[in-house]
Amino acid sequence: MATCTTPSSSLMQTHAASTAHTQDLTPSILSFKSKTPAFSVRPLVLNTSGHRNSLLDWANPCPQRDSNHFVAAAMGDTATAPPPKPKKGIASFLKIDRVRSKRFLEIKKLRETKKEYDVKTAISLLKEMASSKFVETAEAHFRLNIDPKKYSDQQLRATVSFPKATGLTFKVAVVTRGEKFDEAITAGAEIVGGEDLIEQIRGGFREFDKLIASPDMMVKVVSLGRLLGSRGLLPSPKAGTVTPDIPQAIEEFKNGKKVEYTADKTGIVHIPFGKVDFSEDDLMLNFLAVVKSIEANKPKGAKGVYWKSAHICTSMGPSIRLDVREMLSYKPPSNV
Repeated sequence: MATCTTPSSSLMQTHAASTAHTQDLTPSILSFKSKTPAFSVRPLVLNTSGHRNSLLDWANPCPQRDSNHFVAAAMGDTATAPPPKPKKGIASFLKIDRVRSKRFLEIKKLRETKKEYDVKTAISLLKEMASSKFVETAEAHFRLNIDPKKYSDQQLRATVSFPKATGLTFKVAVVTRGEKFDEAITAGAEIVGGEDLIEQIRGGFREFDKLIASPDMMVKVVSLGRLLGSRGLLPSPKAGTVTPDIPQAIEEFKNGKKVEYTADKTGIVHIPFGKVDFSEDDLMLNFLAVVKSIEANKPKGAKGVYWKSAHICTSMGPSIRLDVREMLSYKPPSNV
């Protein structure tokens, strides 16, 4: 512990000066008296628990000092560097930090990393990469030159009708009344209701994948906007989930013939377009239907080059980069 000297404690100072030896003087304890104003050396303490700007904190064993004392700093041991900060944001999701399986690394060798493939070759390679124990889903990912988070006129939300379906099944709920109530049950909807179903949804009920409403019930369904809007479940005429033809809408969405898609806040569209056990021709027709739908529903506020990149992949496989120009101008053979 460091000592503090005052002019009245000359006896203690004289004793310390006469009995102190060179080897006894440590950087953490040093006190002596001379003709010049006395001073003491105190350790420099590394404070890592406080504010970031107050990294260095002085240890103060002499809280009461007068004008005849001067303070100097000394460090006996070298301060250790603080541990590195954990990665945050996008740096924590870099591919170099991921641990891939042997299966993934093997099928990754089937394609070249930076090569852009044509549609036909890419779909053939997609089927070749499917090596999981279950039937994987074929997915498409498009990066568009839009910013829906910043500009409201660059938002993209629409539906696409697949000529060969997608092989996916969805649980459909219908909000309607009158004669359409029985039509919805006959068409195969799992959940059918009116105002009672609206109250259940308001109470937290979410046991459905798609919500369809008749036009006469939208006045009451709109009140669920805050609950269903962020989940993409709120019915809308543009998405085809507000329609007077309830049976047809149930058939399309339930069997995966029609799928709703939207661009996320970074301007990327993620959408499935089939199963890997489909034939190459069926996958090609479904994929081209997605491309035509996104091109037809181009937001009014989109400027410059609309398509930035396009990739396809399986559920558990690496992505395959496509040639965007060839993709937009590709026409399937006449026999397909």
